[in-house]
Amino acid sequence: MLIDEVKIRVKAGNGGDGACSFSKVKMELGPTGGRGGNGGNIFFEGVSDITALKRFRNQKDFEAEKGQRGKNDRSDGKNGKDLTLLVPTGTVIVKENTGESFEITEVGQRVLVAKGGIGGRGNFYFRSPSNTSPEEWEEGKPGEEFETIMELCLIADAGFIGLPSAGKSSLLNELTKANVKVGEYHFTTLEPNLGALSGGIILADIPGLIEGASGGRGLGTKFLRHIKRTKVLFHCLSLESENLGKDYAIIRRELGEYDEDMLKKEEIILLTKSDLISPKELDEKKKLLKKINPDILVVSIHDWDSLEELKKKILKIFKK
Repeated sequence: MLIDEVKIRVKAGNGGDGACSFSKVKMELGPTGGRGGNGGNIFFEGVSDITALKRFRNQKDFEAEKGQRGKNDRSDGKNGKDLTLLVPTGTVIVKENTGESFEITEVGQRVLVAKGGIGGRGNFYFRSPSNTSPEEWEEGKPGEEFETIMELCLIADAGFIGLPSAGKSSLLNELTKANVKVGEYHFTTLEPNLGALSGGIILADIPGLIEGASGGRGLGTKFLRHIKRTKVLFHCLSLESENLGKDYAIIRRELGEYDEDMLKKEEIILLTKSDLISPKELDEKKKLLKKINPDILVVSIHDWDSLEELKKKILKIFKK
């Protein structure tokens, strides 16, 4: 199961307290309390594993190491170790206390999200000509603490969209050997799937949208968010349908109601399952769809030539 939205609590480490101590050596009398170590920071780092948010499904609290207390020989305490949380590329992190957001877009990208507290000063740092034996020392400052929401938006070059059972998963399997589960019933695909075409072009199979998805019906906006990052949309329409125009309009309306910018993306219509109808029916349906969008390809997973034509089309788009 793909986890694409989680809420966790993060707490950077507290700074260590300063020390209060005095030298017992005759010729070196005076304060010797050192400074406390700084608390550990919390970083988020991008990885290519799109399932990396699974770790946060059950574990909700993460805390970096505290700084150690200052030492009695004028030495500072050790800094707390930083904590790095791994998240998939495409993750948006929102700090609930401030609304500030961060975005992880590349593997290896590190973002400092929570700063550790500063260590407190020991009494050695309070000495002065008028106060040669200070007993003052400081407590370490607390590390930043807040709840954060992590939302994954897949980063794919092209996305296959359409109503349930439009053949999206089957196409992804044939084009990329992604080995996605397919079936003869609606909502076989319950999470987005990715596959890589030659040349490193990433394709995403977006689970079947339905009428009302933009308002939360079915799995609603859970999947619509994954389409936002795709550069090109391949709109799959099953030739088994008796009303392709209606099917097309449903998906376009849901895209627009969720985010009007989605309607500006390059879109190619894929008429799928062409092996299930006669050539005459196919010509009639193509003529109907060309009035809506002239950029149409006919494809079947049982027609090698049509799959090769689709591959060439995708490769041509990303060579622009």
